[in-house]
Amino acid sequence: MRMCRRVVTVLALSLPLSAWAAVPVVDDNAGGYPPSGYGTSGAYAGAGASTPASAQGQLFMQLQQMQDQLSRQQGIIEELQNDVSRMKQENLERYQDLDRRINSGGAPAATPDNSPTGGAPDAAAGAAAGAAGAAAQQPAANSEPGDPAKEKLYYDAAFDLIKQKDFAKASQAFNAFLRKYPNSQYAGNAQYWLGEVNLAKGDLPAASQAFAQVSQKYPKHSKVPDSLYKLADVERRMGHTDKVKGILQQVITQYPGTSAAQLAQRDLQKL
Repeated sequence: MRMCRRVVTVLALSLPLSAWAAVPVVDDNAGGYPPSGYGTSGAYAGAGASTPASAQGQLFMQLQQMQDQLSRQQGIIEELQNDVSRMKQENLERYQDLDRRINSGGAPAATPDNSPTGGAPDAAAGAAAGAAGAAAQQPAANSEPGDPAKEKLYYDAAFDLIKQKDFAKASQAFNAFLRKYPNSQYAGNAQYWLGEVNLAKGDLPAASQAFAQVSQKYPKHSKVPDSLYKLADVERRMGHTDKVKGILQQVITQYPGTSAAQLAQRDLQKL
């Protein structure tokens, strides 16, 4: 028996190395998995890995798209919030400016010829309120011959509606006054305040038209510089920047030294 083992050993040692190299090597511990010689380019690597990798890529892309959409929506929301804040601030400034103008005395000073006469102050106030209601409800009116006392009564009635913050009725009252007394000494003021109440209502086109007509219909009136400045403000609110610069320059050139020209100079530098 020992002799046989020695013979086998001697034969094995005498075999050339090329013979040993031809013998396949089998890993008994592979456990049924593919041989380690199969790389990523083999059939086993490609079959099991492609599907999970593709699903993960699609999921990543979907998450990225959702994040982009959220970022865009947040930007839109912030822009809308800024617009709302700006509009609130503009409305607040508009009412504050209107209050200052009202408190500074918007109506022209009464002269002995056109002052309301007779009766106590309460009676005059009641008459003005009644005239305001009639003017606001009157759909149309033909022009009448000048009557300074009556004109003053109607004008004061319309102006009292501004003080009461009843801008809708004030607009109707000033419109009725201008139809009834287009040549009144109060017509220029009425035209200007019609622009103010329309601006307070938020009716920018009507405010623009009313302010523009002050200089068109009453070019010598003292309210022209203010009306042009307010016209520029309304045009700015409507986004007509090209018109704004021209109007502000007109105020500066034609009405130097006025408060409207100073404000126009300030606004022109900001544009």
